[in-house]
Amino acid sequence: MQTTTPTTGEASFTDAARTAAIDSNDLQHLLRLGTATVYEAQGQRGSIASEIRPIDPGMKLVGTALTVDTSPADNLMFHQAILMAKPGDILVVDAKGFTNAGPWGDILTLAAQRAGIAGLVIDGSIRDSEAIIEAGFPVFARGISIRGTTKVDPGRIGSPINLAGTQVETGDVIIGDRDGLVLVKANEVPATLASAEAREAKEEDYRRQIAEGVSTVELLGLLPTLERYGW
Repeated sequence: MQTTTPTTGEASFTDAARTAAIDSNDLQHLLRLGTATVYEAQGQRGSIASEIRPIDPGMKLVGTALTVDTSPADNLMFHQAILMAKPGDILVVDAKGFTNAGPWGDILTLAAQRAGIAGLVIDGSIRDSEAIIEAGFPVFARGISIRGTTKVDPGRIGSPINLAGTQVETGDVIIGDRDGLVLVKANEVPATLASAEAREAKEEDYRRQIAEGVSTVELLGLLPTLERYGW
């Protein structure tokens, strides 16, 4: 669903919101644990629409969001956001789900890498996908389109956005892998990491028991439910 497009340019964030003390080792650990584990660890919260996928299955990303609210088929705000981004930021772009033009390509990818940007998440399309994949720049997008865009429309950078149904604020942690995307609030990273580690340890024990011959029905206590249905 398209939302209202800004009619004037606007930056709306504070440096404090972007420099919250997040241990980079914690971020990398969350990435290694995987998006599905992180999602479950925070009570099945934070998932981002599964239609927004990595343009190459092996792509992964983790970092802090710098939000961009832009008109469909226009990329003026992308250029400005690259100037405003700090190393480790992920550009998270509400392009209104429009997939019939690609506002991001190889030139913006090169500029983003030069700025130390950690990746792009866009509810919209990109183009020059082969060059982006070869550059090793992580991109998660709704689609791919060869059509170009204008560079004339205003927008917002740093304001809260609705990314395909998920509220994203600048400074939120974004994690992406081939399973999808998950958001973690910056102040919840330590607790989420602890919960994710505990879940991973539990699942590792499941793997061990399955290897020893224990059934998943036994592990998960499913027998009473199955018996209720006559199994």
